[in-house]
Amino acid sequence: MDLTEILREPEGKTLEFKRDLSSPNPFLRSVSAFANTAGGTILIGVEDQTRQVRGVDEPLALEERVTNLISDAISPQLLPDIELLRYRNTHVLAVRVHPSPNRPHCLGSDPATGTYVRVGSTNRNADSELIAEMRRFANGESFDERPMPSLDSEAIDFRAASESFAEYRKLTQRDLDILGLRTTHQGRRVPTVGGVLLYGHNRLAHFPDAWIQAARFAGTDRARIVDRAELKMMLADTIPAVVAFVERHMASGIEIGPVRRQPRWTVPPVAVREALVNAVAHADYSQRGTPIRVAIFDDRLEVESPGLLPFGITLDDLPRGVSKLRNRVIGRVFHELRLIEQWGSGVQRMIAACRDSGLAEPVWEEIGNRLRVAIRTEPIGEVITYPADQAILDALDSADGRRTRELAETIGLSSRATRNRLARLVELGLVVEIGSGPTDPKRRYHKARR
Repeated sequence: MDLTEILREPEGKTLEFKRDLSSPNPFLRSVSAFANTAGGTILIGVEDQTRQVRGVDEPLALEERVTNLISDAISPQLLPDIELLRYRNTHVLAVRVHPSPNRPHCLGSDPATGTYVRVGSTNRNADSELIAEMRRFANGESFDERPMPSLDSEAIDFRAASESFAEYRKLTQRDLDILGLRTTHQGRRVPTVGGVLLYGHNRLAHFPDAWIQAARFAGTDRARIVDRAELKMMLADTIPAVVAFVERHMASGIEIGPVRRQPRWTVPPVAVREALVNAVAHADYSQRGTPIRVAIFDDRLEVESPGLLPFGITLDDLPRGVSKLRNRVIGRVFHELRLIEQWGSGVQRMIAACRDSGLAEPVWEEIGNRLRVAIRTEPIGEVITYPADQAILDALDSADGRRTRELAETIGLSSRATRNRLARLVELGLVVEIGSGPTDPKRRYHKARR
């Protein structure tokens, strides 16, 4: 462990500095919170504000004391790595806590008051819903796979589910079991939480916060609302509905041809879509109080969902594509509906789309018991285009637009490769597609006006 490198980092979700151990309870709260969340390191002998190394007295005795404190005060028992790090003429005690498979760990005898999680650089007392989620995680379960024995299988709206899948395949009653929308409980076939969340006849009666609240604010704060929408349709249908709301408020209109009005997005559509899909697929629906929220400001788009990051994941893991699916049933259905293309790739697509559009990378943060992602709309660089993309843009100078086959012949690529390039340019807002739909053989592409 390189002490010099660690001292350059600020306190956060996985790092804490302690001047000494004169008051052991805050230290023990941090140990249990690290074990319950994503792990972390505590350095004893370092000022928490200035990161000045003060060192510790009698380091071997302190090491033994720390071991005994953790063993006596926290249950189930933890075995962190404890290491003495030499710094000049003194020592710092490093306590490295690993994410535990035996969550929840409790300080004292009462889980309701002694269970902590790490949020940012603070330790927060876990409520009953969060404790229950820890137990499910330790057992390899997800909330949306749980049976709902108070309901029968008819609680799932099979017609709505069939219509949702109609574009991709014909849904059968057996598919409800394969997808995890139904399960067998004590000899009865009953819906799962995921089945009711996605296609329940009275889903909002059981999960009143399983909807999306969208709002457009004037300026850069929440002082004045310009427009709002409460989207309470089936969860899969909320994605295009919210995208349409965002498009209405984050696009400057341009007119091309007689067919329809086309927008020039200030945020790449793929980033908006992925942010929404991630919010719906990873939300903690066991929490009550607030729905998923989408907020549009003059300078940014924010998408906020209930639930912290899945246990074992940190904010730094997200750009690397590290992912743990919180809701397996919803994830499975969204994958079938082509809303999720590849596990763990959505965040990386968001980052790449913003970077290619000349925008800053999205920023994620945990606030209270919610996760928020913010996408800034002010350009910080030029839109990135590749030679083949630039060739397409040069070929689209015609006011009449071009068809895919015409563009392919002009730039020397296959029609399939050209379509892939065009799809990326449409997502970046550089190209506009005009037609009655994606299967319209006469659709044309135009360069977007800036």
